[in-house]
This record gives sequence, structure tokens and C-alpha cells, in this order.
Amino acid sequence: QVQLVESGGGLVQAGGFLRLSCNAPGRVDNGYAMAWFRQAPGKEREFVAAISWNAADTRYADSVKGRFTISRNNAKKQVYLEMTRLTPADSAMYYCNALRAFSSNRTSFNQWGQGTQVTVSS
Repeated sequence: QVQLVESGGGLVQAGGFLRLSCNAPGRVDNGYAMAWFRQAPGKEREFVAAISWNAADTRYADSVKGRFTISRNNAKKQVYLEMTRLTPADSAMYYCNALRAFSSNRTSFNQWGQGTQVTVSS
């Protein structure tokens, strides 16, 4: 069973920085486009950022564009999310997953990891 393990979350003040990591063997190293999603309490899970299998292309939700950067290391089977200028609106559980296609927000797998919590204080 493929496991997804997200890490790097924490409590940070507004304007701060965090770097999330996702260990996703069988996905990052198998040519999948990868993405980060987030879910705040009482809200649906939403798309945050995506990266193509070879890292040539990236795309972002409007709410994080210019502040967040997605990257990947296929040899390490990991994908990352660097988050800068954080605001309380960024507080959520963050998850990674493989996409059906780079241009789609639909995931290839229904299985999700435990996520990593990001909390931004004002």
C-alpha cells in the first residue's frame, strides 16, 4: 500500500515562512504530476499548487500565487511546498497527492496521508 507522509507544518506568526515536505514513493518517482491541497475546519479540501512530473511546469491557486512555491525531487520521492508571507487564512491541514493530469485537480488516488497542520497566528 502506497503511503503518503506530509511533514513540516507548525505554528507561525503572520508574515512567517514554512516549508512542507511530502514523502510519496510510488507517486513522485512514477511520473505523476503532484499537488498540494489544504482543508480548513468546516471547509472543503481545496487545491493549492501543482507541479508536472519533470518540474517543468507549475500552477497555483490565486490565493497563494506569488507567495508559495512547489518543487519536487524525484530521486528522493518527495515534493515540497515553500510558503512565505503566511496569513491566518492559510491555516489548514495540508495534504499532497498525485494528479490524474497536470492540468486537472482530480487526484489519481483516493488514498490520502494524515496531512500536516499549518496554523498562522495574527
